[in-house]
Amino acid sequence: MKKRLAAVTTFGIAFGFIEAAVVVYLRLHFYPEGFTFPLAEMPGPVILTEVAREAATIIMLACIGWIAGRRFLDRFAYFAFAFGVWDIFYYVFLKVILGWPESLLTWDVLFLIPLPWLGPVLAPVIVSVCLIGASLVILRREETGRPVIIGPPQWIVTALGGILILVSFLADPGAMLQQQIPGPYNWFLFTLGVCAGIAGLAWALRRHPEK
Repeated sequence: MKKRLAAVTTFGIAFGFIEAAVVVYLRLHFYPEGFTFPLAEMPGPVILTEVAREAATIIMLACIGWIAGRRFLDRFAYFAFAFGVWDIFYYVFLKVILGWPESLLTWDVLFLIPLPWLGPVLAPVIVSVCLIGASLVILRREETGRPVIIGPPQWIVTALGGILILVSFLADPGAMLQQQIPGPYNWFLFTLGVCAGIAGLAWALRRHPEK
């Protein structure tokens, strides 16, 4: 497991640099004054290319999870671990190269599928830390012969948490689509989502195979 985690971590860090490099080029061409809202509008073909690139990113991370794992849950855990490492180091490299974000509360466009996800940088970093922590717990249990048993109720609670977090990111897509300044971020909804996700995992950790 340690060797696989080391390989997945290395991939996530390298992929984070690639993602940061793409953003450096986007800033050079479209945002020479910096990433501040309201954002300048990008041409349609560029936006479509970005959407396709983001879809390819998820596919690549999923492939890493599939290669590293052996069954569905540990494959999902490796995917989540790679995602968390990639996302955190994406911001680390942007900070090193561009000096951006100015702080963890700086707003960012997080994703474009199906609509623009917006939120302070701190929010996706928290999600990434949670993904990494949950993945390590699941993989450790798998390695020691005590696999985590996640049934439909636990998946529902965890999925509900993910939906709440997603809704908090999608609350103000007009800030990008209509070049507006985003309103206050819904930290309450985000916190509920994080708590639900943690609760779903904690519930699953208490279950036993015979149950």
